[in-house]
Amino acid sequence: MIHLSNFDLSLAALLVLALALTSTRIYPGLARQLLVAALRTAIQLTLIGLVLKALFATSNLAWVGLMSLVMLAVAGREVMARQHRRFGGTWGYGIGTLSMFISSFSIALFALVVVVGNDPWYQPQYAIPLLGMLLGNTMNGIALALDRLTQTAWEQRETIEARLLLGHSASQAVSGIRRQVFHSGLTPIINAMAAAGIVSLPGMMTGQILAGAEPVEAVKYQIMIMFLITAGAGFGTLAAVHLSVRRLFDGRERLRLDRLKQ
Repeated sequence: MIHLSNFDLSLAALLVLALALTSTRIYPGLARQLLVAALRTAIQLTLIGLVLKALFATSNLAWVGLMSLVMLAVAGREVMARQHRRFGGTWGYGIGTLSMFISSFSIALFALVVVVGNDPWYQPQYAIPLLGMLLGNTMNGIALALDRLTQTAWEQRETIEARLLLGHSASQAVSGIRRQVFHSGLTPIINAMAAAGIVSLPGMMTGQILAGAEPVEAVKYQIMIMFLITAGAGFGTLAAVHLSVRRLFDGRERLRLDRLKQ
């Protein structure tokens, strides 16, 4: 494996700096966002690298569990922050977090125990990267779905209320919206699977090949990961949409948009 020096990383960073300077005239606000995002990337990845180095040395279940919960908590906050309209109170944070916990954690556990079968199953070399990929992609799907759901419900509130007046149940009144929302949540991973190997080489496979792994073995891992991510994003989105629809209506099946806030 070819090791990268700080100078090598600086050369790559110059490309981002050049892009920021170029975009200053056209989109002044974007340059600052690019630089802040690049700085956050460098700092956050450096810190997580140090944490993982210490974690790999101990292989302690308690520390792996704590790291997993921290990742889940941050992912839940990101889901909430990406919504234009979100549920107020703990619901705004809890729906996405609970949905990711149900889907990502259960699928990661299944993969570690049944598919990969490493011993111990919580070995951080496998558990943390796998859970991170599942959480990251599930987070994106849930965030897209919830944002689309609440925004569409707000825009079509008169149509939904008219259906309720005609005798439709709450589920029937938003059935069309629910289908659109579920499709929106799964579109990114469907596109990623459709383009994998032809348009793009996925990140995990590329990383393994650069690290010296056999291409065929890297492909097997990538196929497994993409299938797991698809299942996690799909079940997580289903759970989030189900919980959100229930929250949009009260016990008497009245539309309650006052529970949303900007």
